[in-house]
Amino acid sequence: MPRYEYKVVPAPQKSGKSKGAKTAEGRFAASIEQVLNQMGQDGWEYQRAELLPSEERAGFTSSTVNWRNVLVFRREIEVTFVTTRSPTETPEGVPLAQPVPGPEMVVAPAPIAEEVQEPPLSLKGLETVPSSDDAPPEK
Repeated sequence: MPRYEYKVVPAPQKSGKSKGAKTAEGRFAASIEQVLNQMGQDGWEYQRAELLPSEERAGFTSSTVNWRNVLVFRREIEVTFVTTRSPTETPEGVPLAQPVPGPEMVVAPAPIAEEVQEPPLSLKGLETVPSSDDAPPEK
């Protein structure tokens, strides 16, 4: 799985002079292109542009929120995995894993015996309350 590092740079706010660009939009696009090409030469891949809030102080006690345009780049970093564990050694003839039992090897559990229903215990000196099953038939 590739790993990446990211770099975020401010997007140009003003466009500089550029050959062949006669409009403001053309000069602005040329300044963005210059940043993208410069970062690409250093191995950075352009991902996206973001507009993010930035809270800044305004005076002694107040603050304001300014919105900033930034360009996001990434490049793949090489990761080497190092382990401190030594390889486990097994004696000859011992399998690393046990075989999974097949259907012929599995034994079903014995069925549970039916529960015997016993009459409730009676308490001496107390009357039992008849249930609806014990009620005498209506006349």
